[in-house]
Amino acid sequence: MIELRERIVVPRRVEECFRYLLDFSTIEQWDPGVYRSEKVTAGKPREGSRFQVILNSMGRRIPMEYELLTVDEGRELVLRGEGDSVRALDTIRVTSVGAGQTEIDYQAELEFKGMARRAEFLMRPWLDRVGRHAVEGLQGALTPNTENPSVSVADRIKYRTVVPAAWEFTEQGYLKMERKGLSEFVDGARAVITGPTSGLGLAAAKLLARLGARLILIGRHEGRMADAVRQIEDFCGADHTQIETVYADLSEMAQVERAASEVRDLTDEVDILINNAGALFNSRDETNEGHERTLAINLLAPYVLTEALRDRLEAANGRVINVSSGGMYTQALRLEDMEFEQERFDGPKAYARAKRALVALTDHWANQYPDRQVTFYSMHPGWADTPGVEKSLPGFYKVTKSRLRDSRMGADTIVWLATSSAVAKESGGFYLDRRPRPTAILPGTEVSAEQRGQLVQWLGETRQATGVQGT
Repeated sequence: MIELRERIVVPRRVEECFRYLLDFSTIEQWDPGVYRSEKVTAGKPREGSRFQVILNSMGRRIPMEYELLTVDEGRELVLRGEGDSVRALDTIRVTSVGAGQTEIDYQAELEFKGMARRAEFLMRPWLDRVGRHAVEGLQGALTPNTENPSVSVADRIKYRTVVPAAWEFTEQGYLKMERKGLSEFVDGARAVITGPTSGLGLAAAKLLARLGARLILIGRHEGRMADAVRQIEDFCGADHTQIETVYADLSEMAQVERAASEVRDLTDEVDILINNAGALFNSRDETNEGHERTLAINLLAPYVLTEALRDRLEAANGRVINVSSGGMYTQALRLEDMEFEQERFDGPKAYARAKRALVALTDHWANQYPDRQVTFYSMHPGWADTPGVEKSLPGFYKVTKSRLRDSRMGADTIVWLATSSAVAKESGGFYLDRRPRPTAILPGTEVSAEQRGQLVQWLGETRQATGVQGT
């Protein structure tokens, strides 16, 4: 048997540290030796809860199953792990050391089986390093980062060469991030999320609920919405009072206005608005209101919803996160043909142009609030394995499937932008993997201030033409 023990001190209260560690699935955020961790027991973590953990060891993926044996509230957690070649007993103790600081004592007892047992003594130095890296990661996850990230010269060069930057859109870009912790709790914050029934929206909703946010989910299908609510409740133990639903087809501006009105009835303040709903269509079709569907869902809906909730966002000093796509880099803003009527329709192009316009709109909104009363961000999730990608881009999906991020990885920056103190006073940036990125790479794709103004004028006139603006 090998015993490992590490102690760290973090600038967080005991209650916060214990709460974060109680859901052992967060280990994927702080232990670089863990590729993925999932709580498989529904509801709030408790004695008997089980977790499926996939280790990343020397290039191999090794599954283990953990069970939470002991929960001594605010003091101690004990977990037992079982894998093909190792058993583990982890004991985590938290102790207040004053001034809002907590000491975390992490002890692991490892018992190897079979052939691995014979090499146990040779593995000790390696395991010591693994243990140190894990608790260093935990220290980083529980230490709020108040420094706004910046764009390095190397990143600028990489993006100009396109291909190396695109490689970072895969899961490798996420995995190489030094800090992945999401531990800044937002208890009671009202978070409005569109497209919450699958993919990025559902992953973001789960993570925000675990951090204490009260969710207002906007979606179209009653059955899928009910299933999403159940998955969120199973994920973190949220109850029915923490999640509310609003039904709307976001391709119809009248329904978006109605959805905004329902949100206004539910809350006087919106702390977080995540415009995530998106769709890519391979043939041109118009909505009942006469708008090309891709444009309506990916641009008009976020514009109308955000404008309709302005006062609620202002009341909360809220944050707006607009979800874009890396495909945006391939297209310029086409103000003379927003509805894609003047050329042969191309679904990926229409999608990329709408996302390009959404990022330009984000910059406009950010400039409207120089005092940061409301902060605006846009981001793209990298190449994520979502139902939308599989359905809309089957060829791309088939080629890249083994390298795609899972939805949790894709949603990470969304949740970080919604909760992190590091970007509390920033606005207007475009982010991937928690770092600001350039919005234009190819010649002719950068949007000028004049073009942004023309875009906003067109959007305002288009909204007004619907004749159903909310209060």
